[in-house]
Amino acid sequence: MIKPQFPQISSRMKPAMSITETSTAQPPADPIVITGRIASVDIFRGLTVLVMVFVDNLDFVKGLPWWTYHMPLGKNGMTYVDMVFPAFLFVMGVSIPLAVDSRVAAGDSDGRVWLHNVRRSLSLVVLGLFIANAPQVDLQHAGISTVWWAILGFVGIALFWGVDHSPSPNKRLHRVMKYAGALILAGLFIAFRRITPDGQVAWLDFSDWEILGLLGWSYLLVSSLYLLLKKNLVALIASLVLLSALNALSTVGWLGWLRRLPPFARPFEAGLGSITMAGLIACLIIIEGNVTRNFRAKILWASGYAVILAGAAYLLTPLGISKLRDTPAWCLYCAAANTIVLLFLYWISDIGFAATRARFVRATGANALLAYMLAYVAYFNPTLFRLTADGTEGWYGVTRAFLFTGLVLAITLVLTRFKFRLQL
Repeated sequence: MIKPQFPQISSRMKPAMSITETSTAQPPADPIVITGRIASVDIFRGLTVLVMVFVDNLDFVKGLPWWTYHMPLGKNGMTYVDMVFPAFLFVMGVSIPLAVDSRVAAGDSDGRVWLHNVRRSLSLVVLGLFIANAPQVDLQHAGISTVWWAILGFVGIALFWGVDHSPSPNKRLHRVMKYAGALILAGLFIAFRRITPDGQVAWLDFSDWEILGLLGWSYLLVSSLYLLLKKNLVALIASLVLLSALNALSTVGWLGWLRRLPPFARPFEAGLGSITMAGLIACLIIIEGNVTRNFRAKILWASGYAVILAGAAYLLTPLGISKLRDTPAWCLYCAAANTIVLLFLYWISDIGFAATRARFVRATGANALLAYMLAYVAYFNPTLFRLTADGTEGWYGVTRAFLFTGLVLAITLVLTRFKFRLQL
């Protein structure tokens, strides 16, 4: 952990895409294209972001029970903290059919949808590289301090990816702001210099894509498979089996050559694609109803799907259950658990009595990237970093973690209320 202004954030957690919302009392009998927001997806994503901010701060707190931290590399098993990043991957997979269908319904061609998915994926990669490299800026060779490099970077991000959803936005001003943001970010990346462990001056470090970068590569892989296979559930399930098999082979060392490839060229090694694909399939079963439109039947199909995922994870348990090693059992157990969570949230938010509740969580889910970046604004600023739980112990530290999470939530709600969003 780099302190005070650049803590090492818990790896493998974080956001993702905005999707849809509806509050129909009963799923329709005929297939439809969902173009509104699905409340359960926003709630799922919002809860994941808030838990992520909370557990990141718990990582700063000393003297807590073992299950409040990541499972160490040498041990077999997982804690709830190890399940946060898979939840981001899973809900990102859920978002893919909804986002693609929405763009198709709006009249986009297949080519435009492909281009949008590539642009969204690369945007996540750029943001991941920004976060991963910000603590490494060398003042002497870059001509700018780490703090100011990060501050200007966040300004550029807000200008380039910020979206004004007010009724009458000034389109010309919005374009000028996007160009200004792009110039700021380009200038920062061009000026960037760091010192390697062996004392050499170097440019960006591509060995760590951070959570957002990993999400970006996984999104590109799974969204591409979806655009190729469409809603062919059998083919998509076969893709999930293939991804899991490749992950298993990599875990036992039979695909060692993958480790010699750049990180973006070895998506199967981490197993991230399998979790994302599992979320995509869960969306087709639970939300889009490709198997059945009857909700009681959806419960049976989704439960059976979760049982199969958990059963496959059990069979692969001899390979280990480890987040840090990205074992297939960890991936599939998390996918099974998230399937049940999605089913429950869909029932209470889109089908049942609670469709109008949890609005504050839904707002966070609909503006998840903003909440994610707000946490890093504090992590990368020595003054704001004092608001975190760093250096605390016990219940006092837990309270500080809750308060910091609440602060991120409050600022997100205020900015969202003023129609500001970060949108890829």
